[in-house]
Amino acid sequence: MEYVTAVPHPRSEAAGPARAGRLSLALALLSGALGAALALLATRQRWSQGTATVAGGDFPLTAKGSDVTGVPASLAIVGLAALVAVFAVRRAGRVLVAGLLALSGAGTIAASLFGASDSSALDEKAAQATGDTAATVDTLTHTAWPYAAAAGGILILLAGLLALRYGRGWPAMSGRYERAGAARPRRKASTADPDRPEDIWKALDRGEDPTGA
Repeated sequence: MEYVTAVPHPRSEAAGPARAGRLSLALALLSGALGAALALLATRQRWSQGTATVAGGDFPLTAKGSDVTGVPASLAIVGLAALVAVFAVRRAGRVLVAGLLALSGAGTIAASLFGASDSSALDEKAAQATGDTAATVDTLTHTAWPYAAAAGGILILLAGLLALRYGRGWPAMSGRYERAGAARPRRKASTADPDRPEDIWKALDRGEDPTGA
């Protein structure tokens, strides 16, 4: 009895890496764009709140993420630009841009978590409200928005890691427009047929030798 060994088709072997490349590309684009949007949105929201004692009363104070720190928003914009630039470069340049994308995500996480417990923005507002430079905010509380910004940084970091791992197989921007301004080669005129008088006259009008010599 003979046993036949099944040999996988070359197309089926190539389909696996191609499918993984498409999936990683889609996931990186989605996570990077969503992470940057989430981080930018979070920095526009209220991160902390408290009160300052003014003339015997309590004056409510609030601080947005942009008041606490501008680092998460700046790094989110850098990450979004790096996500787009990944497709404009190749080889070593793509690795460097992917690394920048990952670092932008890591920096966004660190800055957001640090800002979650920071009170300097509210202390500054308390000093302005009371006219006392030594005044500090009372009953300080924080919202969940700093952690939302950190979650956006995690998504940006994920996009960078995917670009580092699978980016070499991703497509790049087409270079067909790079040579749009280059001069096209002139088409060589066809040799006149001596048996056709009209061809001979056309060649003479162009200043060519109809004999081809």
